[in-house]
Amino acid sequence: MSDVIRIGSRASKLARTQVTEWLTPIAEQFPSVQFKREIILEGGDQDRVTPTLAQVAKTAGGSAFSTNQEEALVMGKVDVIVHSLKDLPTSVCEGTALLTTPGPREDVRDVLCGATLEALPQGASVGTGAPRRVAQLLALRPDLEVVPIRGNVPGRLARTTKGSLDAVVLAAAGLNRLGLMPEVHQVLDPLIFPPSPGQGALGIQVRTDSPAARLLAGTGDPQVDASVRAERALLAELHGGCSVPVGAWGRIGTDGLLHLSAAVTSLDGATQVTAVGTGPADDPEKLGGCVAADLLAQGAADILKAIRKP
Repeated sequence: MSDVIRIGSRASKLARTQVTEWLTPIAEQFPSVQFKREIILEGGDQDRVTPTLAQVAKTAGGSAFSTNQEEALVMGKVDVIVHSLKDLPTSVCEGTALLTTPGPREDVRDVLCGATLEALPQGASVGTGAPRRVAQLLALRPDLEVVPIRGNVPGRLARTTKGSLDAVVLAAAGLNRLGLMPEVHQVLDPLIFPPSPGQGALGIQVRTDSPAARLLAGTGDPQVDASVRAERALLAELHGGCSVPVGAWGRIGTDGLLHLSAAVTSLDGATQVTAVGTGPADDPEKLGGCVAADLLAQGAADILKAIRKP
C-alpha cells in the first residue's frame, strides 16, 4: 500500500474544516501514512448567480456539489473524498463506495439567524437556497417572503447584518464547525423542521478495493452510520435529492432502537405529510423504506411530482 493518501474536498473554509475534523483522529491512528490534501472545484462553487425559486426547485440532486470530486476519485487523482453527506446523491458513482460514516455526528438541526421565527414581522424576508427549507418555512409562516440565496456560510450571514434580509436559515453543523454559533437566534426543532438526510454527517468516499479503502475499512461510527443510512434509504425510495423538500432525522434511542422521523412538504408549504418509524439498528434500509412507504401512502408522490414538473 502507498504511504501517501490524497484527500479531496471542495474549496470552502467549511469543506477544509471538515477534512481537518475527519483527518485529525485518522492521522493519529495511522502515523506512518502521509495524508495530502487536494482542492476540487465543483459547479456549485463556480456558479454564484443567485437562482430564482423555480430554478432552485429544478436543481439536479447533489451533483452540483459532488460530480467533479467523484470524477477525480474515479480517475485516481485523489484516493479519498470528504463530503458533506447531505450534498452527496444517494447513489454514488460506479467503482466507489462510502466508508462507515464517521462520528460523532454534528448537530443535525437547522437554525435561524437574524431573528426568531416568532419575532419575524409579517412579510419578513428570509433567505435560503434549499427547497426543503423554503417549503418548511412556508408551512409554518406562509406570510414570509423567501429569498433564494447561495454562497458560503459567512456570506449568507452577512445578508442579515447588511440589512438585505431579515433572517437566513442555515445548518447548525456548519456554524458549529466554523465557530459561528453565537450568530444563531433560534434552533429549529427537528421534529417540526426535519433536516436534510445526512445533515451534520460526513461522507467518506473511496474507490472500491483500493489501498485507501482497505486501510480505512475499520474506521467510522456504526450508530451514526445506521442513522444516516436510514435517512438516505428513505430519500432513495422517494427518488429524491437535495433538490426536493424531503426532511428526515434518524437517531438511536435510549432503547437501542433506530428511530426515523420524516416529512415531505409542497414548495408553497400548503401541503405536508409526515411519518415516523422504529426498527433495529442493524437494518436501517428496511426502516427507511417503511417510513418512505408511509409517506407515499399519504400522498408524498403527488407532492414530489408537482415539484418536478418542467
